[in-house]
Amino acid sequence: MAAQQPHDLNCLTIAELEKHAEQRMDKQTRDYYNEGADSGSTLLENSQAYSKYRIRPRVLRDISLIDTSCPLFGTRSPLPMGVAPTAMQCLAHPDGEAATARACRDAGVVMGLSSFATTTLEDVAAASGNNPRVLQLYLFEEREHSKKLIQRAKASGYKAVFLTVDTPMLGRRNLEIRNQFKLPKPYKIANFTEDSDSAAAKTVMDGALSDTAGGEREGKKSISAPGHHDGKTRTPPAGPISFHTHAPNPTLCWERDIDWLRQQCKPEMEVWVKGIATGEDALLAVHHRVDGIVVSNHGGRQLNGAMATLDALPEVVDAVRGAIPVHIDGGIRHGTEIFKALALGADFVWIGRPVLWGLAYNGQEGVELCLRLLRDEFKLCMGLAGTVKVSEVTKDYLVKVDKSGFVSRL
Repeated sequence: MAAQQPHDLNCLTIAELEKHAEQRMDKQTRDYYNEGADSGSTLLENSQAYSKYRIRPRVLRDISLIDTSCPLFGTRSPLPMGVAPTAMQCLAHPDGEAATARACRDAGVVMGLSSFATTTLEDVAAASGNNPRVLQLYLFEEREHSKKLIQRAKASGYKAVFLTVDTPMLGRRNLEIRNQFKLPKPYKIANFTEDSDSAAAKTVMDGALSDTAGGEREGKKSISAPGHHDGKTRTPPAGPISFHTHAPNPTLCWERDIDWLRQQCKPEMEVWVKGIATGEDALLAVHHRVDGIVVSNHGGRQLNGAMATLDALPEVVDAVRGAIPVHIDGGIRHGTEIFKALALGADFVWIGRPVLWGLAYNGQEGVELCLRLLRDEFKLCMGLAGTVKVSEVTKDYLVKVDKSGFVSRL
């Protein structure tokens, strides 16, 4: 990404980017990307939480040279910001994850890839070049499926696996149910097509086939079924891999699964857990030797009524006490909010929906625009607050405003 680029006069903020994207996405896609669980209160509070804080700027400091870089995966990232893994990006734009990867490559920004992407992890790696990338992972009950995916990610140079840990069951997403969401032709859940026992290339979200004729040809083999417990024995999901049947895994546990995952990933890839929201689980993450934490509530799409990620962040940071990095996602819509998250103890932030809006707006160029807006806003905020290094951004630069409008130092 060039240091100096002309403004897109039609789109100067992430809020405007969202409006442009809404006009370009069909209803099914728009609802799928933007919806939260149930009433959507946690989705809303993820963003509103940032308004509880105000910045305390310091002045008469030499800010003529601002360094926005930070350590990440053994190297330095030009920004304390990455692109969060989000599923099925070809719904937003035909170039999908490949366009996002190219935009991240040109900006030097790390990209997270969803297991349920519409582009293979190998193609994303090719589009990324030497830019760092991580794979978001749902650890399936039948581990062989996940093992194959991990091996492919290692071979393709991914830096880490981000294990999603907040989906033992799927949250209730009413618009997704009402719209009877399906992945339209010709798009596929690309990362599972090499599984010879799976018809995942043709499946939609609920495990039915988008190609009816193909379903008739394959018979029972083409139908996915969720796992279940009869009171005595657990039966794992069956049939082609689909999101609704295979992604939720109620059997996941610290003692068994984290150790297995470390064995599969090490030493080539780090193991992170994504979906931590309490100090107790943060301590368990450290105890089980994970390499990092992402404070996340799945973009408000799982447990409605859960804490906003920014509200959960201080508790997690206090529990970890610097033993491992703590990242955060959810609700960030402006560069000043990146600053606030760092000030509350996050080492790094991940951006989800705004990137999808950029992709829908103008493909790769739209993602580049999204990243550029946030980069410029963050750098401006650093300077106006009187900081020149990311490490200088601490809670000393924030105050909290209560419901009555009273301000208190942190």
